[in-house]
Amino acid sequence: MKKALIVWGGWDGHQPKEVAEIFRSMLEEEAFEVEVSDTLEAFADEDKLKGLDLIVPVWTMGRIDQKLVNHVSAAVQSGVGLAGCHGGMCDAFRENVDWQFMTGGNWVAHPGNDGVEYTVNISQSSSLLTAGLDDFTVRTEQYYLHVDPAVEVLATTRFPLAPGPHSLNRVVDMPVAWTKRWGVGRVYYNALGHQANIVDQAEVKEMIRRGFLWCAEGKALASAAENGAAAYSGMADNQL
Repeated sequence: MKKALIVWGGWDGHQPKEVAEIFRSMLEEEAFEVEVSDTLEAFADEDKLKGLDLIVPVWTMGRIDQKLVNHVSAAVQSGVGLAGCHGGMCDAFRENVDWQFMTGGNWVAHPGNDGVEYTVNISQSSSLLTAGLDDFTVRTEQYYLHVDPAVEVLATTRFPLAPGPHSLNRVVDMPVAWTKRWGVGRVYYNALGHQANIVDQAEVKEMIRRGFLWCAEGKALASAAENGAAAYSGMADNQL
């Protein structure tokens, strides 16, 4: 049975407790053993984190001890998946650039604030994370993010729609969902999820579900690859 840790807290406006409950239910339906915590001290035991398959942060803003970030980073580098959404992952711990580097981006603005109606465009690729998904419309915050150019973009939205100091810049397609690697660990982020009702929207929920499963599969695949490489090396040595 795969193991997941959900850690929720921070700014209450993003309904972290309610979002964490949706995630818990989603993962339990996929036969995960799920631990839910409302304290960052859940990241204090590095060895325990390395025994997980998936870490799901749901913590907007706030501050975090560097030691705890280091523990999460070490676990993900070893193969544990890291996945989350909206401010709960990429507007967490604004002062910590190590967290931002690991997650692949950080929030900087949401022009128009809540209630902007926009289209999420699913990127056409060979990724199973987007297979069979269609573009869809949401009415919520439209996140403008600073994004790591190393990420693989799974979905985008067109900016600008709302007036503001950015309006005279050229039109850009802002990533909404992406993946990246951190060590041998898999990372997934989805910018949707301002509140629980958006996370529970069918299209959003399915995107996140796939992201969770993809990240959680990474540890076993990395271990298998490592064992295969070791076996190949051993065969080569025996032939010398």
